[in-house]
Amino acid sequence: MPPASTTPPLAADPNGLIRLQKVLAAAGYGSRRHCEEFIQAGRVTVDGDVVRKLGRRVDPQQQKIQLDGETIALERKVYYILNKPTGCLCTHRDPAGRKRVIDLFPGSKQRLFTVGRLDENSEGLLLVTNDGEFANRLAHPRYRVARTYEVHVAGLPTGETLKKMREGLRFSDGLFRVQRAKRVRVKGKSAVLHLTLSQGRNREIRRLLARLGHKVMKLRRIQFGPLKLGRIKVGDHRELKPQEIRQLQDLLQRDLSRPRQGRKPSGAAKRSKRKSMMKRAAT
Repeated sequence: MPPASTTPPLAADPNGLIRLQKVLAAAGYGSRRHCEEFIQAGRVTVDGDVVRKLGRRVDPQQQKIQLDGETIALERKVYYILNKPTGCLCTHRDPAGRKRVIDLFPGSKQRLFTVGRLDENSEGLLLVTNDGEFANRLAHPRYRVARTYEVHVAGLPTGETLKKMREGLRFSDGLFRVQRAKRVRVKGKSAVLHLTLSQGRNREIRRLLARLGHKVMKLRRIQFGPLKLGRIKVGDHRELKPQEIRQLQDLLQRDLSRPRQGRKPSGAAKRSKRKSMMKRAAT
């Protein structure tokens, strides 16, 4: 069975040309923003000539495009859901030689990377793809893709503790809070929680629970957006189904069009509201 792929061909202008950074991102070299940095740094050549300006358009089928001397080729887009084991890193390079997520895909010929990260001591659902632009959007806080974790903690968090987690606690790098918090079962003097966040900062759940007096014994991501981990064994993966990819694409479009919670109205919006109130008062 071939890898799942529903990504349409890159949209070209009437002359069949595509922006260079878009071609690089589609080839799996990162987000468009990162690819723009490659161009501005003089690391990209087209037909042997260094390109530094971002407005350059190219024909990837007819022109030779290279990044750091490596010729790029547009790959079939692949999307996997992985049950990441503990002790496995979400990085491409590790000087200590520890196991990486990409090592779990030994037969893949694509340049794979993870959608966001799970720390070394966490396990569970992780998306892996060669679609740089898609991965960057899914991981970006702007899109607020919900992530649900099953967390085994020492002690028995009370309703007041869960309320504090929803309200949030202030740390040096921002306000940490969860969207939803539920105690699903008790194991002796410990408990299992289901916690949902719309974005993930570095070790946010562990730090939040530690502040509240509960040590995390095990942390497992069980859902990302509409996708659930299901029965995938630890260390195994499967390809996303076409409808699952479409669900993620629809989620990005829907979340982008929805205003952020707590966002202050613009000056124009305030003026429009005042005018509307004045009209109602005059009638």
